[in-house]
Amino acid sequence: MLVTDRRRRVLDEVRRYGSVSVRELASRLAVSEMTIRRDLELLDAEGRLRRVRGGATSPRAHDTEEPAFAETTRRHTTEKEAIARAAAELVRPGMSIGLSGGSTTWTLARELRQVPDLTIVTNSLRIGDEFAGGDAQHTVILTGGIRTPSDALVGPVAVQALQSLHCDVLFMGVFGMAVDAGFTTPNLMEAETNRALVQAARRLVVVADHSKWDRVGLSTIAELAAADVLVCDDNLPADAQEDLDTQIQRIVLAPGH
Repeated sequence: MLVTDRRRRVLDEVRRYGSVSVRELASRLAVSEMTIRRDLELLDAEGRLRRVRGGATSPRAHDTEEPAFAETTRRHTTEKEAIARAAAELVRPGMSIGLSGGSTTWTLARELRQVPDLTIVTNSLRIGDEFAGGDAQHTVILTGGIRTPSDALVGPVAVQALQSLHCDVLFMGVFGMAVDAGFTTPNLMEAETNRALVQAARRLVVVADHSKWDRVGLSTIAELAAADVLVCDDNLPADAQEDLDTQIQRIVLAPGH
């Protein structure tokens, strides 16, 4: 493959997924990680992508555009399924569970349908649908609010509904996570609603695949240290693991393949 063709492929992958790791690019393009690192450095210098630890993201410094639910469900599906299986191990019958909106939490909800006697608090229309008419008995509390592109309900109505509720644990999906910015989203009202979800829960478990690392949305939901557990896939770069280990009590890396 010619150098120009390879670098065009690198840019295509970053545009398609929003962010991608050096390991993934090297595997997909059948070249060494050192070659990919050189490509990323050059493309970063040209302003065509943003070089981050372990990979690259789109050149926007801070994302303000929220992807649609149908789009996010197609990204990193294998990793999300592995994360969902690992996160479901933290749930026991009879618990009250908070689930924020997003494709990773939706994937987790599908795993939790088989766990009996759960009370589900969610601001996600998609997650609410998953528990409708199932064999297991569940109580579902769905907040009202304004609908986002990710099919979450946000805003003052959702926040007010959450202020009087209490959950054993919240499983929260995020747009991005970074040392300085913490857990972020591009939607200001979703950030406010997710903060209300965090306040309603005794424990916070963040579920996020490796592509969310060093990605920054417009608004911070919580600092990294606010999470009791992070469930990610094992494609998370080693240096990212080191940074997260200093902030989060427990990190679970689910096999991504």
